[in-house]
Amino acid sequence: MDKVVPSAAEAVADIRDGASLAVGGFGLCGVPNALIQAVYDAGVGELSVVSNNCGAMESGLAILLAAHRIRRVTGSYIGANKEFARQYLAGEIEVEMIPQGTLAERLRAGGAGIPAFYTPAGVGTQVADGGLPWRYDGAGGVAVASPPKEVREFDGVEYVLEHGIRTDFALVRAARGDRHGNLVFARSARNFNPLAAMAGRITIAEVEELVEPGELDPDAVHLPGVFVQRVVVLAPEQAADKKIEKRTVRA
Repeated sequence: MDKVVPSAAEAVADIRDGASLAVGGFGLCGVPNALIQAVYDAGVGELSVVSNNCGAMESGLAILLAAHRIRRVTGSYIGANKEFARQYLAGEIEVEMIPQGTLAERLRAGGAGIPAFYTPAGVGTQVADGGLPWRYDGAGGVAVASPPKEVREFDGVEYVLEHGIRTDFALVRAARGDRHGNLVFARSARNFNPLAAMAGRITIAEVEELVEPGELDPDAVHLPGVFVQRVVVLAPEQAADKKIEKRTVRA
């Protein structure tokens, strides 16, 4: 099946207000900027977003955040995104912070059809005991706090129960892809993109390079096309636009 659609706008046209999105990317690396921009241009709001972070440097999810289109964020990193921190502390957005490895596994589990799993990460902390601020009241108090989670002992070690994540849509970016949706990710872009793609009921991938079916070495495919429903080919200038958050150079 040829999964290529003509434009990012067409690919995201059925994303509606209140939808949940799993969004790939690690910092500014491997972020599906064209698809995020298309969601912004469509005027969609009240979104629940699952992503490692919420953009930075006025790019990625930061453009949706700044426009107050995001209602809730499930992630593991606020970083240098001052607007994200401001909205969170002001009670304008709900935020569920999750240990990074747990977030990765919750996405993978959702995509693999695993409803829940036990992990030692977070045992003995508010991650397991509850009480983490999900939403502030704008006056320094907590309006919504995380609930306690089930903790069980296996072979003398305590583990906390975490649930798999499924979302209405997933937006990801790949270095290469074919018309069947098989994807290859470059380096750090592989950290969260395949997992986000697995979690989406409808997964949309923007690719820097489109190849014909059979041109990708099967051993090089990081995500099989069974997880991808739509493919958007980036223009050369979009594919080349790769921001660096903190540039370091050698003399």
